[in-house]
Amino acid sequence: MQNLPLVDTQPLARNTRPIRRIRELPDELVSQIAAGEVVERPASVVRELVDNALDAGATQVTVRLMAGGVRSIVVEDDGCGIEPTDLPLALKRHATSKIATLADLESVLTMGFRGEALAAVASVSDLSLTSRIAGAAHAWKLLARTGELQAAARTQGSTVEVEELFFSTPARRKFLKTDATELAHAVDAVRRHALARPDVAFAVWHEGRLVVQWRAGSEDARLADVLGADFMAASRPLQAERGPLALRGRAGQPEVARARADMQYVFVNGRFVRDRLIAHAVRSAYEDQLHGARQPAYVLFLRIAPELVDVNVHPTKIEVRFRDGRAVHQAVRMAIEDALAATRAAAEVLEIEPSAAAALAWQPGLALFEAPLIASEPAPRWVANAPPPHHPPRDEPSDTPRDAPAWPLGRAVAQIGGVYVLAENQHGLVVVDMHAAHERIVYERLKRAARAGAEQALPAQPLLIPVSFAATAAEVATAEAEAGTLHTLGLDVSLLSASTLVVRSRPAALPDADLAELTRSVLAELGSVEAGGASRVVQRARDDILATMACHGAVRANRRLTLEEMNALLREMESTERADTCNHGRPTWRQVTMKELDTLFLRGR
Repeated sequence: MQNLPLVDTQPLARNTRPIRRIRELPDELVSQIAAGEVVERPASVVRELVDNALDAGATQVTVRLMAGGVRSIVVEDDGCGIEPTDLPLALKRHATSKIATLADLESVLTMGFRGEALAAVASVSDLSLTSRIAGAAHAWKLLARTGELQAAARTQGSTVEVEELFFSTPARRKFLKTDATELAHAVDAVRRHALARPDVAFAVWHEGRLVVQWRAGSEDARLADVLGADFMAASRPLQAERGPLALRGRAGQPEVARARADMQYVFVNGRFVRDRLIAHAVRSAYEDQLHGARQPAYVLFLRIAPELVDVNVHPTKIEVRFRDGRAVHQAVRMAIEDALAATRAAAEVLEIEPSAAAALAWQPGLALFEAPLIASEPAPRWVANAPPPHHPPRDEPSDTPRDAPAWPLGRAVAQIGGVYVLAENQHGLVVVDMHAAHERIVYERLKRAARAGAEQALPAQPLLIPVSFAATAAEVATAEAEAGTLHTLGLDVSLLSASTLVVRSRPAALPDADLAELTRSVLAELGSVEAGGASRVVQRARDDILATMACHGAVRANRRLTLEEMNALLREMESTERADTCNHGRPTWRQVTMKELDTLFLRGR
């Protein structure tokens, strides 16, 4: 018998798996899977139930929680209620009264539209739904677990009770935080609804104790109640309309920016969203007014035609997509820039009589502002036995008459340490960082000049020794596609090899710049689709270069200024946009009130 070669069948055995038939999942398992996307924690349940209450036309919404919402969540409203025959349908997946056709989905104006929230919540909890419509003799209560429908007592509206959240999925329950943390998230969910709907009253109770309550009222009153009077005092209103888009809200001043992004609210057609496009637009508006990694505080209400925005993007309905993202980006950025343009001092100028306001204009003939933009060398330090600089006595006439109007930044009285200018105004003492203030003045002046000739390229300096660096495929593609844009910025970038770029010229204003890092950052901006286009990148790059020029061109520390020069600086600050901060986001002036001064010296005690 012929010997046959041995065949190793072990690998075949290892790779052979039993064939599994395709089958439909049970409805309960499908609902639990859907719940994993919709219900993350008790706050998710609160958000969905409050959404339904607002869609029902409620004017009063009450949320009652036990153990941070883990043991019990009860949401009561005074809306239109649900027909008794529709109560079982309300707990079925993809059953809703809010849309019926694809056209309805493309123009959604309600908070909910998928019809899966109640079904998802019912699959991971013990849920009951009680509702009464207008004219009904009594309410009806539906038990989700048994499907039993029974008579109940309550006024018009609906009540949803959610007991023992995640009892059927104990693994999910282990991931929940402490009761205090879950309560904070639930209150924050209601807070967002309260900001969007000032016409509705909200109340949150926990363990039988009232946690927070917001009464129905005006939008400004609701903003003050929810965000605090400090936010209202440190923010500026904004309002803009561009075609089908309308924007209103408040933007916090740069000097009160926060370390965390915990006071940033964006609403699109009344729906709270987290949108990268809008966040980028806001950051762009604050880009030369924030110091370091500080986060601005703002609340924005965006109204747009529903067919121009897609809300069916994320299961939690917290993300949206705009049909024309660039138009939205530009509208938001420009609205915030306009709101931040006026300084606190300029706001006070508007309250002065027109005849007096004319006197606030900068007077020519003062040495500080007649000089070139690049400041002269600093004056020598005070030497021993040298006569002090002459300042007119207080009783002598100066450049400022005593019957002059009450200038917002006051009249200069002294200079401290060659760094700070002291001025007296109607509120008390004003302290000005003269370098930071003059830096902003020069920067804004350079920006106006540059944008007047925006079609011209920035001056470039050819390099004797070109700078080469390794580049990614995306950087190479962007450099080839945006060669003209790079030339406008003073950068001559060409391809040296398949993975190497070479820089042959630099902006003349940046002799000490790291060209490799500068080119990489510009290419990254140009390669970003949501950055507002190449023109926006060019503008931002120009502004960065001009900011560097302004820093070198501003008056330096230890330069002695006359009273005339100090007052000229103050008047220029009052008429310059964004003069409250320098180009790096640091404050340029601070107000010390008479009350604060009295406190320091214990006056009146």
